[in-house]
Amino acid sequence: MATQDKALHGKVALVSGAGKNIGRGIALALARDGAAIVVNGRADKAAVDAVVGEIESLGGKAVAAMGDVSDPAVPPRLAAEAAKAFGGVDILVSNAGLRRQTSFLDMSFDEWREIMSVALDGAFLLGKAIVPQMVARGGGAFVALSGVSTHVGAPNRCHVSASKSGLEGLMRALAIELAPHKITCNALAPGAIDTARGAAAGPRPVGNRPIPLKRFGTIDEIAAMVRLLVGPEGTFITGQTIHVNGGEFLT
Repeated sequence: MATQDKALHGKVALVSGAGKNIGRGIALALARDGAAIVVNGRADKAAVDAVVGEIESLGGKAVAAMGDVSDPAVPPRLAAEAAKAFGGVDILVSNAGLRRQTSFLDMSFDEWREIMSVALDGAFLLGKAIVPQMVARGGGAFVALSGVSTHVGAPNRCHVSASKSGLEGLMRALAIELAPHKITCNALAPGAIDTARGAAAGPRPVGNRPIPLKRFGTIDEIAAMVRLLVGPEGTFITGQTIHVNGGEFLT
């Protein structure tokens, strides 16, 4: 398929937390379909540069944009870098988040705030910085990554669950508020996905329900759903939480 025939040709996407795992998969999927990608990561510049290199090797366009999205000074800078590189952003994927496991009784307020700030504050700050570009470009798509534990519960992750619940509420509210600007806003809640886990994440949490499909999901399956939501086929989907979990949680 020629580049100009790809569904996202001419679109620009910013993906936060895109140096590895689901964020990387999303960035690559959108690039394969023609979007230019602003690849954001907090600290691992080598990983982010590697994703940029992968996209360029596919014939796509990408730039690295480092920074902690929970820092109020960072998202406006990322927006400015996107505008300089590609003219602005049409697609925002708020994927950045931290994995921690600590019991409620042992959890410090600092740890609570760290988790909440990256996932929820980060999405708010990114939206504040990027949505004006979407408005100026005639519309866009905003997707935030939630998670199944918000819906089925999991021990030692109350901060993660609370942050993801907040993301889903944010997307529902913004779906109504931004609809006049032709901007769709959705949350995507992955179930158990086969990803690499850092030491700080602890062991994979065990949910309180079995997975009927009897396997973990793949990064590509999550990326494909994001691609659907932000592409031309997803323009009538807004204000939703889309579950991709093999049947672990049923709506």
